[in-house]
Amino acid sequence: MCSDQVLPSDVQKILDLQGISSLYPPQEEALPIALKGENVVVSIPTAAGKSLIAYLTIVHRLREVGGKALYIVPLRALAREKFEDLRLLSSFGLKVGITTGELDESNPHLGRYNVIVCTSEKADSLIRHGISWLKKISILVVDEIHLIHDASRGPTLEVIIARFKAMNPSTQVIALSATIKNAVELADWLDGRLVQSEWRPVRLREGVFYRDHIKFDDCSKKSVSKLGNQPLPVLVEESLADNGQILVFVNNRRSTVSLAQQLGFVVFQYLNDDEKKLLKEIIGQIKRDHAEITSVGRKLLSCVEQGVAFHNAGLSSNQRRSVEQGFKQRVIKCIVATPTLAAGVNIPARRVIIRDLWRYDANFGMTPIPILEYKQQAGRAGRPQYDTEGEAITLAKSRQKQDEIFYNYILADTEPIHSKLGNQAALRIHTLAAVATDFATNKDELHRFFDSTFYAYQVDSSLLHQEVDNALEFLLKHEFIKEENKVLFSTLFGSRTSSLYIDPLSALHIKQALEQPPPDNLTALSFLHIICSTPDIISLYLRGSDTWVEEHVEHKRKTFLIHPPNPSDNEYEWFLSDMKTAFLLNDWIEETTEDAMVSKFNIGPGDIHNLVETAQWLLRATREFARSYNYTYLPMLNDLILRVINGCKPELLNLISLRGIGRVRARALYKEGFHTVNDLRTVPIERLAEIKTIGKTIAASIKKQLGETEMKTNKDLDEFYPR
Repeated sequence: MCSDQVLPSDVQKILDLQGISSLYPPQEEALPIALKGENVVVSIPTAAGKSLIAYLTIVHRLREVGGKALYIVPLRALAREKFEDLRLLSSFGLKVGITTGELDESNPHLGRYNVIVCTSEKADSLIRHGISWLKKISILVVDEIHLIHDASRGPTLEVIIARFKAMNPSTQVIALSATIKNAVELADWLDGRLVQSEWRPVRLREGVFYRDHIKFDDCSKKSVSKLGNQPLPVLVEESLADNGQILVFVNNRRSTVSLAQQLGFVVFQYLNDDEKKLLKEIIGQIKRDHAEITSVGRKLLSCVEQGVAFHNAGLSSNQRRSVEQGFKQRVIKCIVATPTLAAGVNIPARRVIIRDLWRYDANFGMTPIPILEYKQQAGRAGRPQYDTEGEAITLAKSRQKQDEIFYNYILADTEPIHSKLGNQAALRIHTLAAVATDFATNKDELHRFFDSTFYAYQVDSSLLHQEVDNALEFLLKHEFIKEENKVLFSTLFGSRTSSLYIDPLSALHIKQALEQPPPDNLTALSFLHIICSTPDIISLYLRGSDTWVEEHVEHKRKTFLIHPPNPSDNEYEWFLSDMKTAFLLNDWIEETTEDAMVSKFNIGPGDIHNLVETAQWLLRATREFARSYNYTYLPMLNDLILRVINGCKPELLNLISLRGIGRVRARALYKEGFHTVNDLRTVPIERLAEIKTIGKTIAASIKKQLGETEMKTNKDLDEFYPR
C-alpha cells in the first residue's frame, strides 16, 4: 500500500482480518475511486485482485450510504464461490444471501439480506417480479462484464445494468473484467472510471513448444528432455517433478477423457500415500452424490484414483465440484478441461498447456479460438502464494506455426467486445419485460430505455429503434401487449410469459398447442414434444445413425398435440431433432438408466440433468398456461412435472417424496413390496438396510422421516440414535 494512502477504518479492518498488509498496484489505483462512490470498470488479469476491490467497496458503501448490494456472476458455480468469500462480511453485521434457483420464483426471503449473490438470469427474473428491495440496491457488482459479448448471456446482462441505471441513477456500479481491448467504451457507457492494468501477482510467461524446446515471450528458451513422440505427457511430468499442478485445455469433451486417461499413468507415480488416501475420499464422495454411476462417471473415478481428472459440461455439477475441490486441495495434480473451466471458478495451476487453438464450428468447420479465450486459459497459470511464476504453453507442429501462434495470440491484443442485444429473440424478450413491469408505457419510453444500453452506444439509434419496433409489432400481433391511446400495457398472457421467464415465442408455441383438440391417445410424450419444440430448449444434434428417431415418430404420430411437418419440408429435420430430445426426456421418466441414455444419445450425465432442469421449468410454464387455455390438462401436467423432476414412473411418486430417496432407491423399495410411504411404517430398520442401495444410513433416515426415531428394533439403533 502506498504510504500516503489512508484507507477508511472499515476497509482497513477487513484487510487486517485477512492478514493483508499491502495492496496490489491495480487495487491501489482502483480502491480510492471506488470508495468515493464512483462507477469503475476494473480490467485486469486473472488473480490480480479484482474481487477484493468489490468486497471492500461493498462494506464501505453499505456503511456510508446504506441499502443493499447485488453481486452478479455468470455461472452458478461462481456464485457459490463468491458467496463463500463474501461470508467474511458477517463480522461487520452484514447478512449475505445467494439465489441461483428457479427463474419463475420471486424469492421474497432475499429481502432480509444486505448482500445478495446471483446469476444475471436470476437478477433479471427478480426485476420482472417487481421485487421491492431491488430499489434499495446502492451498489451493483458485475463480475465478468466482458460477457456482454456473449450471444446467450450478454443481452440479459446488458439489460440488467441499464435497468438499474434507470431505476436508481445513484446506484454505484463496479464492473470487473479480464483485460479487454475496448474497456474504455464500457467505462464511458457506465459513466465511470477505467482502471486497466497488465500487472499480475505471479509473473506469467507465455510460450510455444516446438521440437525439443519452449520459446517464451521474454525471448528465453527452455529445453525439454526425455522427449518422445508425444510431448504433452513430458511437459506434464516436468511440472509434476517440480511439485507443480497442471491444467490442460483441449477443444472437445472426448479429448478431455482420453487425454486424462493417458496422463493418469504419468501422474500416479508422483502421488504419496496421504494423497492416495485423500483421492479415495473424493471418490467416495462422488459415489455418495450419485446413486447412478454412468460409464462416464466410472472413467472419472478411475482417473481421479490416479490423481488426474477431466472436466467438461457433460459431467454433473457435483462431479465438477468434486474435481475442482480436489484440485484446490492439491491432491488432483492435473485436470484436462474444455475452455469452459477457464471462465469458471478460480483454480490456478503452475503450468497451463493449451493443446488446441482451433475447434469445430457447425457452420464454418475448424475455426481459431478467440484471443480473449486464449488469454483466459493462459491467465490460469501461476498460483498466488505457491508460485513465483506461471507458464502457459501452446504446441506447434512447425516453426511457421510457432511464429503464427506468437503473432496471433501471445503478442496480440484481445478482440473488442460488442453488444449482442440487437437480435430479435433478445429484443422481444426484453421489450415484453419492460412493458410488463410498467417500466415503459409507450413507444417513446421504450426507445429511451434501449437508448441507454451498450448496444445503443455502439450502433446508430435509428437502426435500434427500427429493431425495437419490429419486436413490439410481434408482441402486439400475438396479444402479449396491447396499445390504447398510445399507452402500452401487457395482457395477462404477456405478464405471465414475462414472469415465467420464457421466450414469448415459446409461450406462443405452448399456447397454440394447448388450444388444439387433444389427440385420442394423449401421453407424457405429447407434452414433452411441445416444450422440446420451443426455442428455450436447445435440441439434441441429429446424427446420421439416428434413423430410429423417425421410426419412433411414426409409432407416436397419433399422440402429438402439434402436427409434424411434411418430410419434404425444410423444417422436418428440426422436428426430428426436437423429437430426439423429447425421446430422451421420455426415457428419463420411464427410468431408463443414465448409462443407457449416455450411450443411446451420445451425451454426458451433465447434459441429461441440464435438459431435465430446463424441461421442469418449461413444464411449469405449460401448467400455468393450461390454467387459462385447457384446464383439463392440469392433473396430467402435475404428475408429469414430478416425474421429470425425479426421473420415475408414476407408481414411484409416493416413495420419491422421502428425502434421500431418488428413483434408484425408490425402485429398489418398490421391488421389495414397499409401494407407498405408509408401507414402510413399523418395518424393522435392519429389513430396510439390507435392501440394495439403501443400507443402514438411508434406512435410519427413512425411519427418522417417519417419526420412528425412538423405535428400537435391534442393537444397531443405538448406533443411529445415540442416547
